[in-house]
Amino acid sequence: MAIVRPGRRLMRALPLVFLRKSAFGGGLRPTNASLSLTSMIDFLVVTVVFLLTTFDASARCPADRHMALPTAEYGTELLDAPIVSVTGSQILVDGTSAGSTRAIEDSRRLQRIDEMFAVLSAKRALWKQLHPGDAFPGAVVLQVDQDTPAVVVKSVFQTAALAGYPSVSFMVHQLPKSR
Repeated sequence: MAIVRPGRRLMRALPLVFLRKSAFGGGLRPTNASLSLTSMIDFLVVTVVFLLTTFDASARCPADRHMALPTAEYGTELLDAPIVSVTGSQILVDGTSAGSTRAIEDSRRLQRIDEMFAVLSAKRALWKQLHPGDAFPGAVVLQVDQDTPAVVVKSVFQTAALAGYPSVSFMVHQLPKSR
């Protein structure tokens, strides 16, 4: 066998000229692709401006659309705390069922809501396990329909306080401040 000079041999013996040209880069198109940076920068600027204008850093909880929240002129931003919702005859703590208001409405007197008390106590114990040595903030937000009877609101308020949440806030629709 003869000694052959080293070099490229792959596809040298192709009988078709157009295949040989495309295999060795002899095509008509350049290998460098031009990229229009102006269009890309315009697109990125528009995207960033859109995201900045639509971003809302406040922690807003979407209220149930069937619930009519009371209105208030003075209010603060929503706290990072458990949200107790009272809708109709159902009580929810952070979206999970935590009791019913039927017994309170029937007896028309203040009562401790045991299911809600248990859920809030468990949340308090979990917070203390996750933050050892820190003072428990004890804040809870009540999302109550404006047509809910006062005895139900008082019972929910009192149950939250008994479960270790003395700082109770109400979720409201904020009115524009008068001058």
